[in-house]
Amino acid sequence: MGADVSAARTTWNAAFMTPDELQHAETRLGHAFGDRALLQQALTHASLVDQRVESNERLEFLGDAILGMVVCEALFRAYPDLFEGEMTKIKSLVVSRSTCADCAEEIGLRPLIRLGKGMSNRAHLPRSVLAAAFEAVVGAIYIDGGLEAARRFIMTRLEPRIEACWASGHQSNFKSVLQQAAQQLFDQSPQYVVLDEKGPDHAKCFEIRVELGGKRYPACWGASKKRAEQDAALEALIDLGLAERLSDGAVRILDAEPQAVAVSGPASPGTRDGSPEGGAPVARGPRVLDFDDLDAPDRLEEVP
Repeated sequence: MGADVSAARTTWNAAFMTPDELQHAETRLGHAFGDRALLQQALTHASLVDQRVESNERLEFLGDAILGMVVCEALFRAYPDLFEGEMTKIKSLVVSRSTCADCAEEIGLRPLIRLGKGMSNRAHLPRSVLAAAFEAVVGAIYIDGGLEAARRFIMTRLEPRIEACWASGHQSNFKSVLQQAAQQLFDQSPQYVVLDEKGPDHAKCFEIRVELGGKRYPACWGASKKRAEQDAALEALIDLGLAERLSDGAVRILDAEPQAVAVSGPASPGTRDGSPEGGAPVARGPRVLDFDDLDAPDRLEEVP
């Protein structure tokens, strides 16, 4: 049952889309509209109409809000351990204009969008028009079929992207992973110690190691403090049995049993000895997908 927004109903204009075209659009979207005028409006660009309120802009406005709400709820329910800032970064990427335009292309919306002469004569359709059409379709499906219909449409296309962002973004932030593990296993935060720095001010390299639970972990050099800290955090995770390097150079994060950790004396700086007494934590198997981009959290900002 659709949302109660009868005031938003529009009049279907056969000059814009024929019944066959509308049916084809419904097939592409996977939703049979009770009110096809909504579908037509969702696919009508402002360049084609005399009154902008007859275009898809109002539906785009609504769809943008529905899209954000559905993705936020999905993140909240699926990833209870994510911090608010991490959820915000993933949501920003998943609902970005770039992602919406990609979804529109995958569905095949490009030839379905109704454009005025000024737009239809252009060699390349702006991606912003595609993104707007996708959001407008979300709004139209919400009005026509209700929240569950809109959620199904959204999650079919965005759930794989959410999972990929979580895997490559959250989990490739080794400092974040180590921070959470340190609190769970040692009830303390890791310390990042700068051992050395070289090079001119504009191009310094840093050597940094992690100290945690009375142990010093292997030090790493990096072209920035941030990179050195990420690499050092990874070394600590590997030493703790919480991560492993794969043959292709990728890294896999593992779960561990907290009670399996025993803290021993400090290791020599920059070495891999001094493993905890009783062995490393017991791995329960891979928790995330593989990745090899250490700075992935930075690229989770919204794409313009």
